[in-house]
Amino acid sequence: MSNGITTFSGGKVGHTYPPVVLSFLGVISKVTDMGKRYKDLTGQVFGRLTAIEHLGLRKTRRFWLCRCSCGIEKEVVGYALMEGNTKSCGCLQSDNRYKHGQAYTSTYTTWESMKGRCDNPNNTAYADYGERGIHYVKEWREFSKFFADMGEKPEGLSLDRIDNDGNYSPENCRWATPIEQASNKRTNVYLTHDGKTQTISQWSRDKGWDRAFIGQRRNAGWSTEEILTTPKGCKRGVYE
Repeated sequence: MSNGITTFSGGKVGHTYPPVVLSFLGVISKVTDMGKRYKDLTGQVFGRLTAIEHLGLRKTRRFWLCRCSCGIEKEVVGYALMEGNTKSCGCLQSDNRYKHGQAYTSTYTTWESMKGRCDNPNNTAYADYGERGIHYVKEWREFSKFFADMGEKPEGLSLDRIDNDGNYSPENCRWATPIEQASNKRTNVYLTHDGKTQTISQWSRDKGWDRAFIGQRRNAGWSTEEILTTPKGCKRGVYE
């Protein structure tokens, strides 16, 4: 009695193939404790799902434990994976619903721009983000999760990281005004006086002076105290 099988897709009709050949061809790769052969899907990716464990037969259907790219684990029938009927834990359908209604909104555009800066080496801003190690939390791979955390983008505001060296995350992101975002650039110069630390732009607004005026004093070698306490129009060291 042969332990091979005689037919499979792509095989010669009536020809018996030994298990080792069938395993090499990918027709089978595992044998259950009942002696029944099945294709091992462990480690294979189907859409957003990765098969991580064979759960066995349940009546006539073989189940696999899969992990979705969003982190959720789900039990899926094997043929549904191989035929492309199931591609996610359900987040894909949810994400598509959000995308369908949000695809042309400023919130969706902001999310896409964030991913591009972090993921795409061809993005003009990649050097300041992805190349610097700035990423976004894995949950934000899906627009629905980003939207749930950040909500609708308010008019006139933009996505801002509170810590410029930190990643995009719910804890480190806010919708900021242009002034708030400009004050939070990593290229900003900060001056500390009387226990208060602000950017040159913020000090210029407090003093009612041009930003360039403060910059000129700083470039001339003035101390922070001299810059901020010497009235405009007075020379360095003259005012007391």
